[in-house]
Amino acid sequence: MKAWRVHETGEPREVLRLEEIADPHAGPGQLVVRVLAAPANFPDVLLCRGKYQITPPLPFTPGVELCGEVVEIGDGVTRFAVGDRVIGNPNLPAGAFAEHTVLDEANAFAAPAALDDAEASALSIGYQTSWFALHRRTKLLAGGMLLVHAAAGGVGSAAVQLGKAAGATVIGVVGGAEKAEYCRALGADLVIDRRTEDFVPVVKEFTGGRGADVVYDPVGGEAYAKSTKCIAFEGRILVIGFAGGTIPQPALNHALIKNYSIIGLHWGLYKQYNPQAIQDCHAELTGLAAAGAVKPLVSERLALADVADGLGRLGDGLTVGRIVFEP
Repeated sequence: MKAWRVHETGEPREVLRLEEIADPHAGPGQLVVRVLAAPANFPDVLLCRGKYQITPPLPFTPGVELCGEVVEIGDGVTRFAVGDRVIGNPNLPAGAFAEHTVLDEANAFAAPAALDDAEASALSIGYQTSWFALHRRTKLLAGGMLLVHAAAGGVGSAAVQLGKAAGATVIGVVGGAEKAEYCRALGADLVIDRRTEDFVPVVKEFTGGRGADVVYDPVGGEAYAKSTKCIAFEGRILVIGFAGGTIPQPALNHALIKNYSIIGLHWGLYKQYNPQAIQDCHAELTGLAAAGAVKPLVSERLALADVADGLGRLGDGLTVGRIVFEP
């Protein structure tokens, strides 16, 4: 089968190689799937660079989520059968950017019937991360004010849709006119292009001086620093990631004086500490998809051969919305 592999870390375009390798087989509790669709995620870029919190052994295939058809099951598998359509997270170092790969049964979920392969493939990490962030870590309320940074990106776009589904007013911050249009299509109530406007005074004016109840920040750096200037009383700043490349050093005296909370989220830890919560979250997301309340907006559907270029553009900040590779 064909698979993209990284033999040494670096920029995606430079280190990814499309190779012919042996077909995988299912071990106990595992599924082999034929990959139907695999979205690009920023963690895939970080994996190629060797800067992700997980460092799989070389050589490895990136691709942290997928939609696939089960073609083989291992001993002990009870929830799935050959022919089932599933979404989930493959077992690194054998990621999703290949024709076939392996998932643990615990990391696989029934693909929502309301979504096609490309849409379903993007319902795992981004939407689960955002659901846990908004409903478990911060308990976003209907009528609340949600500020989402990188609102046209993978996790940001999910946060916009889930915020609207929860009844919140959503402000999206993006970089560029094309991303602003995409964010509006997601349903954001107000979209701010950070390249042309300082979001702090705009947020203050839009909220009547109150500020945002919840700030969803996968960027870090300046996005975090400025968010502390427009956070509401008893507001919550969600630390999701550091796509901007700079890890903030928060002034805790400022959090004390303004009475706001700084809340971290590492979605992957729920697999270890509370796997049932992930199953419950998937059931919630499936219901929202069936009701039409959430639907990943796929901006590009590309071939397997386009993985290196697609990840390269994602790493350069040149993509809009979700790009999905369909082997």
